[in-house]
Amino acid sequence: MSELSFEQMLDETFKTIRNGEVVEGTVIDVKEDEIILNIDYKADGIITRNEYSNDQNLDLREVVHVGDTMEAKVLKLNDGDGQVLLTYKRLAADKGNKRLEEAFENKEVLKAKVTQVLDGGLSVVIEEARVFIPASLVSDTYEKDLTKYQNQEIEFVITEFNPRRRRVIGDRKQLLLAKKEEMKKELFERIHAGDVVEGVIKNVTDFGAFIDLGGADGLLHISEMSWGRVENPKKVFKAGETIKVLIKEINGDKIALSLKFEDQNPWLNAAEKYAVGNVVEGKIARMTDFGAFIELEPGVDALLHVSQISRAHVEKPSDVLKVGQEIAAKVVDFNGEEKKISLSMKVLEPAQEPAAEAEEAVEE
Repeated sequence: MSELSFEQMLDETFKTIRNGEVVEGTVIDVKEDEIILNIDYKADGIITRNEYSNDQNLDLREVVHVGDTMEAKVLKLNDGDGQVLLTYKRLAADKGNKRLEEAFENKEVLKAKVTQVLDGGLSVVIEEARVFIPASLVSDTYEKDLTKYQNQEIEFVITEFNPRRRRVIGDRKQLLLAKKEEMKKELFERIHAGDVVEGVIKNVTDFGAFIDLGGADGLLHISEMSWGRVENPKKVFKAGETIKVLIKEINGDKIALSLKFEDQNPWLNAAEKYAVGNVVEGKIARMTDFGAFIELEPGVDALLHVSQISRAHVEKPSDVLKVGQEIAAKVVDFNGEEKKISLSMKVLEPAQEPAAEAEEAVEE
């Protein structure tokens, strides 16, 4: 019998491996950019940083330690330096693809960190398998800048799975829409007209503000913002602020809101404050040719007729008065049912001497 060569004896002593085979080994050395494994073969196995992870800044010494046991896939039996080139990343990606396939078939909700923000969407990794989420499926509203999602954990479902064509598509939008619909249903089951609820101002326009009630938006119209007059909602409210509002009416999916709380209605005690004969102070809110409207307090206006401005003849209120001017006047009429109050400045003026009155009459 011929004697076996040293190489043949090694081949018989150690197991046989092939390209593509999954092997298990023990870590015998770790460097910043490579891992050395004892795989019970005549040569050691090596995993470069590039074949361990897609993170090219990763220090392998921080994640792998001598004595650890690892599985890897054989890429080349000889990397050129006599070592077996292995890949951990691709084996993990294979396992990840199986995980994604199961999630796709079961419509499972997955959670992963965004590893890359691309021009057209987001890239996430599940067990080293990549999932692409197009920008149109990231949110239920248009978002021009997706950079805020970098390194954020997000939930999504797999809507397309074709690893051969490298098309594994995720969808976050449908989860957000489904959650909103569920919240909307719960909200409408909970709220009723007359309830006071808390919401967040979503948007402010010239005619009102939209309030997010947690499932649906309600409209706070400019006419319902105060018992008084609001000229510009944007000067009073800001998006993002939390606010308590009264649900005035629910009509289908539409919710009308108000800040006119009945216990704050200024007309509740107006009869006493503005009884006939009382002298009151107010600010001129607006004027017409026949008189001026005086704001006594937010929500309570009174009419100062042109004939009641002065004992002297006044052609138009704007001849002697200005909007915003503070005046004092006496209440000469009060109608609580119609919410009407009439004032007079003239009666507060000193009575004229009879001669002066006669002279004034002749002039007229």
